[in-house]
Parts: sequence; C-alpha cells; structure tokens
Amino acid sequence: MPNVIVTTAYDEFAVKAEELNALDYLRKPVDPARPIAAVGKLTERSGLAPAGAPAPTSRLAAENKVFVREGDRCWFVELKTIRLLESEGNYTRVHFADAQPQLFRSLNAIEERLDPKSFFRANRRQIINLARVDKIEPWFSGGLLVHLKGGAKVELSRRQARDFRGNMSL
Repeated sequence: MPNVIVTTAYDEFAVKAEELNALDYLRKPVDPARPIAAVGKLTERSGLAPAGAPAPTSRLAAENKVFVREGDRCWFVELKTIRLLESEGNYTRVHFADAQPQLFRSLNAIEERLDPKSFFRANRRQIINLARVDKIEPWFSGGLLVHLKGGAKVELSRRQARDFRGNMSL
C-alpha cells in the first residue's frame, strides 16, 4: 500500500482518509508545521533517513541482478554483464549484450551502488566493468585507452589512469 497524505478543505473527508489508512490528514488552510510533521511520519513509517541525513546505500556485488526498464522493454541483468555505463546529462546509458537502455538516474547515483572492486570511474562520463576489459594501451599525456569486450574504447584521464594503475598493480 502506498503512503498517502490527504489534503483538503473539507472535514468530511477525514473519516474517509482514516478508512483508507492514510498516513496523515491535512486540512486547508494548512499550518506550515503540519506538512513537516506529516513527512516526519512518512520517514518513520518507511524507515527512510530524516531530511538532510545521508541515505544509507548498499553496494551491489557483480553477481547481483538489477531490473532495467526502458519504455515497454524490461531486462533483469547481472551486473557482471554490464560493460559500460555512460552519463547523458542527468540520465545514464547502460551497455550490456546488444542492448543500451537509458536509466533515469545520474551516473553519480549509480556509482554509489556499484562495488569499486568491479567497476571503475574512467572519466567524468563513463564507468567501466573491470571484468569486461579486453586490453589497455598507453594514451595521450599519461592517460590510458581501455578496450572493452564488445568493441567499446574508453579513455582514462591522466589522473584516473594514475588511480587505475595504483589500484590494479601488484
């Protein structure tokens, strides 16, 4: 059941809101403190962190599957099969198998959920799956060019190449 907060100017809807197990009932004109209290109830009921507190994130392992949907097409994808994630403004394009759906989440938000042992932030726009790296070659100004299985090529900036070498070297 969704959490519902009813807002109306009519008292007779208070009973209906109670019958529907509404989280809260706000009667117009609404006192500015009431919506804050209602959201507080929502936070308590759903187990969400209070406003301003960092939301706890759980890392996803390479063996985990994620639900991906674009339009009326859906996939249940193992993270280890994703070779590349690319930023497209506030959205992210996911590359796996022959599909490249767009997710309505930022690359930064997705990166927080990914295991850094499996995925590496190559540059501002791309995250690569380390298990899908085919070969690596030196690139301009101390950078690296990473060839992924499936043919994609990703440039690592000089700074990211240094981090990559540091993390992946013996």
